[in-house]
Amino acid sequence: MNTLVNQPDDFDIELKMLVEAVYLKYNYDFRDYTGASQKRRILVAMREMECETVSALQEKVMHAPDGFAQLLQFLTIPVTEMFRDPEYFLAIREQVVPFLKTYPSLKLWVAGCSTGEEVYSLAILLQEEGLLERSIIYATDINPASLEAARRGVFALDRMRLYTENYQKAGGKRAFSEYYTAAYDGALFDRVLVENVTFADHSLATDSVFSETHFVSCRNVLIYFNRKLQDRVLGLFHESLCYRGFLGLGSKESIDFSSHADRFDVLARRERIFRKGAM
Repeated sequence: MNTLVNQPDDFDIELKMLVEAVYLKYNYDFRDYTGASQKRRILVAMREMECETVSALQEKVMHAPDGFAQLLQFLTIPVTEMFRDPEYFLAIREQVVPFLKTYPSLKLWVAGCSTGEEVYSLAILLQEEGLLERSIIYATDINPASLEAARRGVFALDRMRLYTENYQKAGGKRAFSEYYTAAYDGALFDRVLVENVTFADHSLATDSVFSETHFVSCRNVLIYFNRKLQDRVLGLFHESLCYRGFLGLGSKESIDFSSHADRFDVLARRERIFRKGAM
């Protein structure tokens, strides 16, 4: 019998050791991220950080002053835009907002907020619907650099044309340019939008629920998790949501095959919006 069949190669072994080392030293848990995505990102990190092997990368991450901070930028590459998937935000406006208006105050959680594009998009929508002043938004991510970018609220000026188109398709009610001030190659968004936003470090892999919320939006994050971690995260969201609260996921994400599928009702299947079940 060939005992080498289905044995992991050196790269897989070293990758597992790197991820375990990161967890033990920095308490960042990437152990249940999907293998293919993780491998791609590590290969990019190796190239950019000039490491021949994963072991060499681990050496730099464990001992170089900025090694882990560098690696974190590759492991949490933000891929986002304002009003991404406009039909999602239109569904929020038309199908979720009428329920949110019945509450005297609101708490919303944008989990995995990256550099903040979705936070500002949601804040604009809430302002136009007369809900922003009575809302608290928790914007969380594991990447400190991304959170700092989100706090600043400055986005590339050359992206504003796309963002404007998305905003209009999402049911926007004003001129999108009213929400930002252009300067040089950047667009600074109105600070009023984030007066009631708390930007905070939070890991969906290791941290627990921190508040009861009426709406949770976590989009294009679960696709990077394996089934075990997806179940954990959906459990967190269910625990966080108030009675009949709302959950929004990314366009390629679903609760259908999770252990929590029967704990949510479908509100808008195509737009991936769900509602916490009555039982």
